[in-house]
Amino acid sequence: MEHILAHDFEFIEEFVLFCGEPRYRAKQIWAGLYKQYYEKWIDFSNLPKSLISGLSKRFDILPLKLIKEEKTIDGFTNKTLFELNDGLFIESVHLINNKRNTICVSTQAGCPVGCVFCATGAMGFSRNLNSSEIIGQILFFAKSFRSIGEKIHNIVFMGMGEPFLNYKATIKAVNRFNDPNGLKIGARRITVSTIGIIDKIIEFAEENRQFNLAISLHAPVDSIRQKLIPIAKKYPIDSLIRAADTYILKTNRRITYEYVLIDKVNSDTKHAKLLANLIKHQNCHVNLIALNTNSHFIGFPPSNNSINRFGKILIDNNIPTTVRNSQGSKIKAACGQLAGKQ
Repeated sequence: MEHILAHDFEFIEEFVLFCGEPRYRAKQIWAGLYKQYYEKWIDFSNLPKSLISGLSKRFDILPLKLIKEEKTIDGFTNKTLFELNDGLFIESVHLINNKRNTICVSTQAGCPVGCVFCATGAMGFSRNLNSSEIIGQILFFAKSFRSIGEKIHNIVFMGMGEPFLNYKATIKAVNRFNDPNGLKIGARRITVSTIGIIDKIIEFAEENRQFNLAISLHAPVDSIRQKLIPIAKKYPIDSLIRAADTYILKTNRRITYEYVLIDKVNSDTKHAKLLANLIKHQNCHVNLIALNTNSHFIGFPPSNNSINRFGKILIDNNIPTTVRNSQGSKIKAACGQLAGKQ
């Protein structure tokens, strides 16, 4: 059965006309999906029974179901496990910062990139998510929030998988979230994170939209980066930085670099100086993230003093830098910890 969330408004309009219904029925369906967050066709009480019957025979609405949720004691992080229609599992994360709700969505079941410190990569790769499965994650939370008078403020594509290796579905979902007739999330409140798929960074720049781009760098030189990220052998740092330059020039948007700090690997002052020299010409921001430990990776985060020294070198080179809190690490919901296991 098809997923209705995979289709755009024009398709739904054509389907409605094919069923012999007036054009405005498409707007009612669209509003039911993206403003009322209906999950069952029977909920569309403003539609005639004949149209509901036709829709229910051809389309599913929500292509995933809740399996379980885990919350931190402080209630600021919530990890959600979903089962897809084919029995695969994915995880999404809800983060609360300054009373603002951020949803971290997945784009793949597993991940083919294989970062050595990442639990998602360790579980292997099953398949790309289709656009409806990405959109469905957000609609699940949107409905939950509405029941308590809340809303989604930010969306980050930093869950399971590499978004730019599932580019078409990712862009379709991004545009649906930003649609003024849909979820109406501002472009500057949507961030897509990539390990550095260079051709897709260029393609993303050509979209010429105001979405945010984050690049997971994790090392200032290829010799270290390729040990941490095997796929980086295809994407050398010099080429990656040039692609980032293109993105900044095309969009006039600041890039964020994500940098996981691992003791005795990439966290010394010499690494900080190399990183500063690499990116200090750019309009960029650096998020420093202490390694979140996993059972499959023998590595440790550096000391707080080492992290602060690293950050100070970047700041002294006029590079805006934030030491990011590993929110959710106690429930395996932090950076590199999502595994989607059941």
